[in-house]
Amino acid sequence: MTDTFRITIAQLNPTVGDLSGNAELAFGAWEQGKAAGADLVALPEMFITGYQTQDMIRRAGFILDAVAEIEALARRCADGPTLAIGGPALDGVRLHNSYYMLKGGAVIGRADKHFLPNFNVFDEVRLFNRGEIQGPFATTGPRIGTPICEDAWYPDVAEAQVESGAEVLLVPNGSPYFRDKFDVRLNNMVARVVENDVPLIYLNLLGAQDDQVFDGGSFVLNPGGQLAMQLPVFEDAIAHVDLERTDDGWRVLDGAKAHLPESLEQDYHAMVLSLRDYCRKTGFKKVLLGLSGGVDSAIVATIAADALGPENVRCVMLPSEYTSQASLDDAAACAHALGCKLDTVSIKEPVRAVDHALAHLFDGLDADLTEENIQSRLRGLLLMAQSNKFGEMLLTTGNKSEVAVGYATIYGDMSGGYNPIKDLYKTRVFDICRWRNANHRPWMMAPAGEVIPVAIIDKPPSAELRPDQKDEDSLPPYPVLDDILFRLVDEEQSVADCVAAGHDRAVVKKIEHLIYISEYKRFQSAPGTRLSKRAFWLDRRYPIVNRWRDKS
Repeated sequence: MTDTFRITIAQLNPTVGDLSGNAELAFGAWEQGKAAGADLVALPEMFITGYQTQDMIRRAGFILDAVAEIEALARRCADGPTLAIGGPALDGVRLHNSYYMLKGGAVIGRADKHFLPNFNVFDEVRLFNRGEIQGPFATTGPRIGTPICEDAWYPDVAEAQVESGAEVLLVPNGSPYFRDKFDVRLNNMVARVVENDVPLIYLNLLGAQDDQVFDGGSFVLNPGGQLAMQLPVFEDAIAHVDLERTDDGWRVLDGAKAHLPESLEQDYHAMVLSLRDYCRKTGFKKVLLGLSGGVDSAIVATIAADALGPENVRCVMLPSEYTSQASLDDAAACAHALGCKLDTVSIKEPVRAVDHALAHLFDGLDADLTEENIQSRLRGLLLMAQSNKFGEMLLTTGNKSEVAVGYATIYGDMSGGYNPIKDLYKTRVFDICRWRNANHRPWMMAPAGEVIPVAIIDKPPSAELRPDQKDEDSLPPYPVLDDILFRLVDEEQSVADCVAAGHDRAVVKKIEHLIYISEYKRFQSAPGTRLSKRAFWLDRRYPIVNRWRDKS
């Protein structure tokens, strides 16, 4: 037994289903750990398959391929440190979310996840079987317990492993981001450390998968809850955790502590990373979007330019007879500041052609929302045509306020493959725009400075589908709307709760109604970055057909 022990932790970005690619990432981390004299190299939860796999993990062939990849990795890593990696395991007909220890060319041990999360974005109860609580792994240094992700959010597993002799807790995670989640994680892990008086290594996954973003932010705690090491958020990182035996047990030597940015920056980084990964992992190299001169398309263009580089983002202005010169000027200024190409395709003639085609059916009827939606759907058609022709993925640009109340046209401005601001309320869109204009980071690929003209941020929002149209013609002012939406959607408050908070009951009832009748639109909407605990899709699952309304 030694009195020092080095664990290399690898906060890396796997791709769901890319078993050989994920194994190669793991092997690269193992080689770095070996070169640094590590005794153990650790990867996060379900790393070999990527996370979350959803129902793909139920396919027998996928499970067998993943296990075979782990066994092959064990053989490749025979001469050097132990490798710990997450992946599926079959025990007869029982499928587990497991954590493997590889040493000397073979699998020498495995722990199975005990607590299976079944809330928010997680459905692990329907995918996996609960494992038995297992004792720690023996090493040449400390005995190591491995509570897998959810296992560390409750006292039971960590306590049982420490009672069985664990001297260090290594917690492999696939914990997705939501705003201000770091403090929640830290508080829970401090509780485990205080309860058990052993060091704890919290190792989290990095990268985006569909709507979910795994933000990394791995950290290490000493007994008493003292922070010994902090890895960055939203970035790859490989770090070496050095432990030494003392009279009071094993302790972690102080290491680097990355700065954790405030929530506006974290939200923005999450949107950039999610779009970058979505394109990279699906094979898209370029994107396009309709740039209207409004704030939503401006921030999406900026996110895309920061994620992929301005040269890979094409903006398209699609003016109608209602498009103001200010909107044309603002869109051009934004594209120029970002360094993105801007094309113009007028919809005036297509609108006239559709009006003419429908004239014999619509004769004698007043113009209404129908004519507005024709404009939006023609824009969607023209943008999708360009996406098909040039192989650029179309981005959609509806914020959470619009997505919530259906203030968007299905098959029109909702057309597209991905929406990075889908979980960002309109008032926060303005905040993010101001933050990005004032800040620049090395991970941003677009220029620094005022890339979103102040005129775009300051002008009253408008869809410009009829003369002098403003969003407030149809909706309450956005600060009022967003507060009602946050209460009804994110907090699941009642109508009475909203009224007690000072809102007009008739307005709240109108918004409640719009939320419910727009469910079919959200069901068909593009995926987008999850930023909150109540993002539309997996966090909040409501029926499309629904006649219940809150009578409070």
